[in-house]
Amino acid sequence: MILLDGSHGEGGGQIVRNALALSLLTARPFSIRDIRKGRRKPGLKAQHLACLRAVGQLSDSRFEGAKPGSEWLEFHPGPVTSRRLSLDIGTAGSITLLLQSLFLPLLFAGASSRLNLRGGTDVAWSMPADYFKDLFLPHLRRYAAFECTIVRRGYYPRGGGEMEVRIEPRLRAGTLGGLLSGDGEAGSAMDLTALGRLHRVEGVSHASTFLKGARVAERQAQGAKEGLRFLEVPVAIRISYSESLCPGSGIFLKAVYGERDEGQPGKPSLLGADCLGEKGKPAEIVGKEAADTLVKAMERDAPVDDHLQDNLIPWLALFGGAVRVSGLTGHTRSSIYVCEQFLKTRFRREGDLLKV
Repeated sequence: MILLDGSHGEGGGQIVRNALALSLLTARPFSIRDIRKGRRKPGLKAQHLACLRAVGQLSDSRFEGAKPGSEWLEFHPGPVTSRRLSLDIGTAGSITLLLQSLFLPLLFAGASSRLNLRGGTDVAWSMPADYFKDLFLPHLRRYAAFECTIVRRGYYPRGGGEMEVRIEPRLRAGTLGGLLSGDGEAGSAMDLTALGRLHRVEGVSHASTFLKGARVAERQAQGAKEGLRFLEVPVAIRISYSESLCPGSGIFLKAVYGERDEGQPGKPSLLGADCLGEKGKPAEIVGKEAADTLVKAMERDAPVDDHLQDNLIPWLALFGGAVRVSGLTGHTRSSIYVCEQFLKTRFRREGDLLKV
């Protein structure tokens, strides 16, 4: 039984989500205490309980302590099987955070899986759906083929968004055993150490149809373009309006780098940034803030931005490799902590390189 401190590092729900994924992957049970200790409302939230419901549908796992506000959880994993999974978080809880618990184990489920998930697609403190689809997934293409569709946007507070994801593993049978024993498969290691040359910036500015009359999506895009004008590269931002249960908006930007094609499996050079609309905040400012965040990431000259950094840690822990970083975020340190408890992995810093 692995014992985890839920207050370690930034002490958020990411510790629970990563522990669930790695427990399923390694077949090692865990117990966690002090979940989200120190937060205004500590303990498990609806989004974490949705992770457990999803895991229950994918495996014959047992768990105790799974109730709202619980600050402890004991989990005994069962074998994961590929299947069609349909799940509604029931709130505006983040769909992409839910996927943190499912993606890695489904990579080794033996066949393709299809997920239909409902909840929040663009909500605070989580990876927006467009970031997940257009920036995170390209980094994993050497391990699996993916199809990801944003069926419907879900904004806070009502949620109601929907995403469909298909996962088609590319790894050979028996790969997992070798990885868990410390023998990586040739060519599977991550190498994110250089950006290359900036080619273009692209993205999407989206809003609920409630806000179409105010041209919110267009104004967000214009604010971003003004903030990026000095780059002297093409900037293309798609405008998107969609039906939703409540008003909401956001913008996602992606800087495309490198001498190679971003579609080459496992070798994208991409930096991302995003910003959500807020009541009372001008749409132009929303776009400008996303542009400013992207520019700051570009100035660090590292091939991963802060949000991508912590999401790649479990994959780096399993497959090995190196990532150049400008510093480690609290979420990254928490993710490293969990990975080192479950895997025969030790992270090390060599200058600005994070290696396994």
